[in-house]
Amino acid sequence: MADDSTSPSAAQPVTESAAAFHRDRDDAPGPAHAPARVRPEGLAEAAAALEAAAEARQSLLFKGAGTALSWGAPPTSTDLVVDTTGMDRPVGHAAEDWTVTVQAGMPLTRLQELLAPAGQWFPVDPPTASAGATIGGLLAAADDGPLRLAVGNLSGLVIGATLVLADGTVARSGGQVIKNVAGYDLAKLFAGSLGAFGLIAELTLRVHPLPAATATLALAADDAERALAAARTVVRSPLEPVAVEWDGEQLLVRFHGTADGTETRVRLATGIPALTGARVLDPDDAQAAWVRVGALALGAEGDTVLRAGTRPAHLPALARALRDAARRTGVDATLLSSVAVGVHTVRLRGGDSAAHAACLTAWREAVHALGDGGTVTLRRRRDGVAGLAEPWGPAPATTPLLCALKQQFDPHDRCAPGRFAPWF
Repeated sequence: MADDSTSPSAAQPVTESAAAFHRDRDDAPGPAHAPARVRPEGLAEAAAALEAAAEARQSLLFKGAGTALSWGAPPTSTDLVVDTTGMDRPVGHAAEDWTVTVQAGMPLTRLQELLAPAGQWFPVDPPTASAGATIGGLLAAADDGPLRLAVGNLSGLVIGATLVLADGTVARSGGQVIKNVAGYDLAKLFAGSLGAFGLIAELTLRVHPLPAATATLALAADDAERALAAARTVVRSPLEPVAVEWDGEQLLVRFHGTADGTETRVRLATGIPALTGARVLDPDDAQAAWVRVGALALGAEGDTVLRAGTRPAHLPALARALRDAARRTGVDATLLSSVAVGVHTVRLRGGDSAAHAACLTAWREAVHALGDGGTVTLRRRRDGVAGLAEPWGPAPATTPLLCALKQQFDPHDRCAPGRFAPWF
């Protein structure tokens, strides 16, 4: 159990070099002063720090491993960085109930190590895990990976949340809640909020049995139509793949289960006509293939990375639009798609900042032209792109609701102000 009885004086701010802070963010404008920094080690310290910041009218940025700091728009001001990496301890593990409660600063990799002796795991596989992504940061970024096909969004695995609002008020879902957030599913509201609503302090999670075996099929497919048809066929079959990803060259299909069950699924899958020619990867090749998927989703220094959400059926149109935009702008564009769920990641390389911005804008226009509410957001940008392309694009129909939530949770706009500009 975490000790939250520490005196608030332990969380007094210390200055942090502005240069060091902004190395964590692409294209972040230099502040007029170095932000102060606190590193609370528990709920009480975090609440005290935010209450003190409210009294001083300080703007706030919540930072774990920093894996999503470049997503969206950079905050317009930061007086205080709240470093959550000190809140990294387990609170309770009810193995028999298949639940675990942890402080939000715990890295996902450490959580998996904690659960493994009980034969359990938290079934999410975001590419940012390799960079130390924390549980709270993953929820705040709505960051997940290929396993979203089997388990849905990460927020659906959260069964309880403890949060600290901008004024230091502690709010809990599923138990004692403050009056003005009663009735809300706080985990779902804070999913994807990028720290703009408040601080995620503790989470109670639903865990799953560790799979006894895993296997991956790879189907050569450089055509989006073929990839989509094969993905639809295997997802609609009774074989229950846990992940189906297309990287522009091959379709990867992963199965989990018992040793016998996984072997049977693979054997039956290779007999599906749409998967004719698929090969079973040996463990080393399978690991390398999934590492490549994660690397494509993350991008690297100098890349621009976009994330889109659409209906799955739009994949061929999106692939054509990306090829056209890349050809016109002279950039190298790679499309990675969770085919069956309509989540697509684009990595841009080569060319200059103007070319990246032009390709981003052209592809975003193509996504919005589909007319089903598809979105394109900016996750990583090469230097210079921020001033040439919008990080978010057109506001969604839910913007008035987001504004209302922001007003309720953070009425003075002190949590990551500007992170969702120009939406709010």
